[in-house]
Amino acid sequence: ELPPSHHAATRAAALAACYLSYRRGSPGRCLALQAVRSGRRQDIDGIGHKYYLELVLEDVVDKDSTVNCTAEVLHHLGNKNIAPDVQFTIEGELKNTDEADNMFYNRIKSLDKELVAENIPDNHGNISPEMEPIRLLAWVASGYVIWQNSTENTKFQLAQIKHVKQVKRNDEYLEFDYMILLHEMVSQEIIPWQMTVLWHPQHGVQVTRESRQLKH
Repeated sequence: ELPPSHHAATRAAALAACYLSYRRGSPGRCLALQAVRSGRRQDIDGIGHKYYLELVLEDVVDKDSTVNCTAEVLHHLGNKNIAPDVQFTIEGELKNTDEADNMFYNRIKSLDKELVAENIPDNHGNISPEMEPIRLLAWVASGYVIWQNSTENTKFQLAQIKHVKQVKRNDEYLEFDYMILLHEMVSQEIIPWQMTVLWHPQHGVQVTRESRQLKH
């Protein structure tokens, strides 16, 4: 058993929340870790460390909207190139975001020229309402990046979108090229990361390319 405030438990829980947000999130819904209710760790010989967690997740848009979730996170021994295995079960229903998602999709599709923006939020923490779905899409997509690049000793969080540019496409998908800053809470590093994100209301979020960038 691990106390819920245990560093290893909170790191595993943060990773599970990022993975969940990636799998279930959209420009209209984004999930974040609110609390760890319980945690335990199992050491599996020759394979790795497995965490069993009970979490409370909150909706980033509507902080009063919470769901309970159980998750299992397996960190493979010694191999930094294998993403952790994450499995989860959500108790109850997530709220429906079809309307918000379709509104955003239609708005971007109807733009005369491709969207370009930077510094979301700005240096005072402000985000304009029309950029909020762009930020939430980055949050959801960064969940994939964090999942793919996490180890047992890291804890990443999206800090800021430095730059985002919509990419013109001839199909029904929206594509955005993001440069984000990830805050690694253990080392306190701020790491620039590039990610190319596809999204469609019916098909969810895909990250087609992601790479850590050199710090300037």
